[in-house]
Amino acid sequence: MSELMHALYDAEQVRELDRRAIASGIDGYTLMQRAALACWQAMSAQPQPRSVSVLCGTGNNGGDGYEIARLARAAGAQVRVVALAEPRAGSEAARARRAWLGDGGTIEEDLGALARSDWVVDALLGTGLGLEPQGAMQAAIAAINRARDEGARVLAVDVPSGLDASSGHVPGDCVHADVTVTFIGNKLGLWTGRGPAFSGKRVYASLDVPSSIFAGLLPRARLQSARELSALAPRRRDAHKNLSGHVLVIGGNHGMAGAALLAGRAALRAGAGLVTLATRREHAPALTAAQPELMVAGIDDADALDPLLARASVVALGPGLGQDEWARTLYARVLAGTHPLIVDADALNLLARFPRARGNWVLTPHPGEAGRLLQCSTAQVQAQRLEAAERLAARYHAVVVLKGAGSIISGTPAHICAEGNPGMAVAGMGDALTGVIAALWAQTGDAQRAAQLGVLAHACAGDRAARGGERGLLPSDVIAELRSMLNPS
Repeated sequence: MSELMHALYDAEQVRELDRRAIASGIDGYTLMQRAALACWQAMSAQPQPRSVSVLCGTGNNGGDGYEIARLARAAGAQVRVVALAEPRAGSEAARARRAWLGDGGTIEEDLGALARSDWVVDALLGTGLGLEPQGAMQAAIAAINRARDEGARVLAVDVPSGLDASSGHVPGDCVHADVTVTFIGNKLGLWTGRGPAFSGKRVYASLDVPSSIFAGLLPRARLQSARELSALAPRRRDAHKNLSGHVLVIGGNHGMAGAALLAGRAALRAGAGLVTLATRREHAPALTAAQPELMVAGIDDADALDPLLARASVVALGPGLGQDEWARTLYARVLAGTHPLIVDADALNLLARFPRARGNWVLTPHPGEAGRLLQCSTAQVQAQRLEAAERLAARYHAVVVLKGAGSIISGTPAHICAEGNPGMAVAGMGDALTGVIAALWAQTGDAQRAAQLGVLAHACAGDRAARGGERGLLPSDVIAELRSMLNPS
């Protein structure tokens, strides 16, 4: 179950898994009943629902809805079923509809009374979303959301209707669920883009399909687990600072010294043996006083970088760098070399202006920066986040961290981080992430692993820091929690 939970598939792959499950000898109606039971159990984990409204579409998702209604009625709940239309004759959904009617259930068309229910079940679309919902489907989605606004809880069957199961894109109206129960193959779109905002608590149910149906079908991505941080080996007893690497952070232009400081502090807390900041000369005294464990070099030109680069094992370029002449000369000098390199912030904007493929580097764009690197809009990036990360990795020969809800780390398969919280949407958080990845690369020598563990540790530290509340969360709060995340007991 655990490994299946972490494998993320797109809609077409899930349809293939459904086909394989049925070919293995499990009939479609049995799968429907198992899906309904998983949903009813998720609803019943709260106080027993007294009233349930189920909105059924015409496909298998609607069939799941009829079966949920039967279970709810058998448990003593008052149940209303609203159907947009009849399922295709002879389908499993039609069989479920007949079973509901055969139990004495009725079917309505009025959407008006949903708010009087404890729970509203979205069994409209599932993975069947194509274009923006229109007409009766749009009206049904709006009715579900109104009911939620008035106090009902919403359960989405497989995928909230209106959410693209493959990408997390929401092209129009979308059901805002409190709980989503998803079946057989965990859906990529629930975990990135708009998916986390609309899915609520996500529950995976394998429906007891045989493990053989997954053979040979490579997931599109893998969902990270906080347990992966335990892969970091403890320090050896005779360790010394040079074994943990030397991170060089380059940035801190006029008015932006804090960005370089945050990256440097994060690198220290993430375990780098030595950390040097290369920054504007006038910032050096203040940065030294702010964090005496940092070595701070005030530099006026690119020539002054050379001795610092010679001692560095990993370079982090971009926090507070700016795009003026000073920034451009430092950027050009670093990219002329072959050091392991993390590129963030204004260094990414410079890369977008002067694109090149390099290798041996990690790019950490937010969606706006990714759009500039791909010469497309932020909206286009967000509509196809995984594809955008893959395109960036191929175009720039890089490991790519596409930040945002459900951050994506490129690879085969890509990794998606479900940890983190909205309180982390604040200036400086990306600078801290850059420092964490740089420090882990300096310690492990592996860019891919450093990016994966760095994103995960940063997000988990953010969740621990947010125990006191998300609003007002600062990068410094997250940095303070890094040590506990990177030294799991």
